[in-house]
Amino acid sequence: MKNCLTFFLAVAAFVEIFSQTAADMSSVQFDKAEIERQLMYLASDELAGRRTTSEGGEKAAQYIAEQFKKYGVKPVPGHDSFFQQIPFDLSSPPTSAFVRLGDSGFTQGENLLVFGGKAVDIKAQAIFAGHGWVDEEKGIDDYKGLEVKGKVVFVLPGNPTDEGRSALFKAMSVKKKIAAEKGAVGLVELFRVNFPWRFFKNYFGKERLDMVMDEASSSGGDLFYAWLQEGAPSPITAIENGEKTTVAINSSGVGSKRLHAANVVGLVEGADKKLKEEYVLLSAHYDHLGVGKQGGAAYTPQDSIFNGARDNGMGTVALLSAAKSFAKNPPKRSVILLACTGEEMGMLGSAYYAENPMAPLEKTVFNLNTDGAGYNSTEHISIIGWGRTNTNDEVESAAKSIGLQVVKDPAPEQDLYDRSDNISFARKGIPALDYAPGMPLMDEGIFKYYHQPADNPDSIDYDYLLRFCQAYTLTARLIADKAVKPAWTPGDKYEKP
Repeated sequence: MKNCLTFFLAVAAFVEIFSQTAADMSSVQFDKAEIERQLMYLASDELAGRRTTSEGGEKAAQYIAEQFKKYGVKPVPGHDSFFQQIPFDLSSPPTSAFVRLGDSGFTQGENLLVFGGKAVDIKAQAIFAGHGWVDEEKGIDDYKGLEVKGKVVFVLPGNPTDEGRSALFKAMSVKKKIAAEKGAVGLVELFRVNFPWRFFKNYFGKERLDMVMDEASSSGGDLFYAWLQEGAPSPITAIENGEKTTVAINSSGVGSKRLHAANVVGLVEGADKKLKEEYVLLSAHYDHLGVGKQGGAAYTPQDSIFNGARDNGMGTVALLSAAKSFAKNPPKRSVILLACTGEEMGMLGSAYYAENPMAPLEKTVFNLNTDGAGYNSTEHISIIGWGRTNTNDEVESAAKSIGLQVVKDPAPEQDLYDRSDNISFARKGIPALDYAPGMPLMDEGIFKYYHQPADNPDSIDYDYLLRFCQAYTLTARLIADKAVKPAWTPGDKYEKP
């Protein structure tokens, strides 16, 4: 009798699991033709590379919002549209700038990069202020005991509490604001970092978009702000040693223009009375590099449009597929659908959402981002951040259901986890993964298309894209239905923000 009971319980459990799997698969029976139409439009020449703040980028945002509405996705309660408008400053480097310290001279575009400030002709005392950082909670005040009013402050790069490369760039606006509040007439960061100056110069020595967290402020501002490559012997040594040194600065000024772009944000309310109070955040960036010189040196007269079919047209279409599935059949937890702008500019759109959330971050229990450099295997999906959360089983189960294998943290030397929108939420303590197309390794099959004009929609394997969309959506559903709350693996560096 006991053996019979055990047998029947096992059969019942199998039937329940089988039924659940069948139900899950029925929710990802997508139309390949629709998916193909979506990518063909998003990566079309008409949208001209979907650059942030461009007309093509705006068209992409409008299209995503239209798809949300068509599927039955709703705006987040308290908001009357799908758009989260973000202010940007478009800044252009000065036509000329020069800094002189003693016998050493520094010229814009060579060993000097000016990031901010109006036209100036300054002659002032130079002063050294550590990292130029103030953090009362951590007891840091690099300006303590210094009088910097009317002076040019020279500082070490980045944030003394975080040596990460992304923190280096994130600290820029904070340090500039601190220096201005202290009364300095200029701020110069020293290029003492572990990557080549030429990369830094190529990226920042051109027209640039900066996000404006405060509409009343401008990233241009009046304070002269620059980075400087010292050379040897360094004229900064005397300033560090407290010797009185005069600095002369002449700059034609940074050009600045206020523009806007939008995140596209929708909500599907969860089906479970209790769990619907928790949110699973699905994200994908829809922007790309634009046209011609905007996109880098890869363009040719024959093809100057960086269409971004793989990066991140595929991810955007996967997000739309998830929106369609969840709007028709909601999971237990509520789902936020976030199409980000500004990722190619430094994850700006997701960073803005993380600072200005449309649903409470404290109730956002997981972020499943989808973004990638492309694919060189149609038999795989790639998980960047594998093992960092308690969702390994859901990821593998969903992939297996679609007939795909999981690549676990490809190209670790590329630091990919910190290079996509998932990082904006990880920094807030939200468990996060990046769900990418199949890339067992980064090889010529990737670099042929990654950030290249060749990344056109007619180069995509649409049978694979269909399966990628199915696997992403099914993974998201399993996580949103997960009985145990999604969580970091204990000890992860982002576990406690």
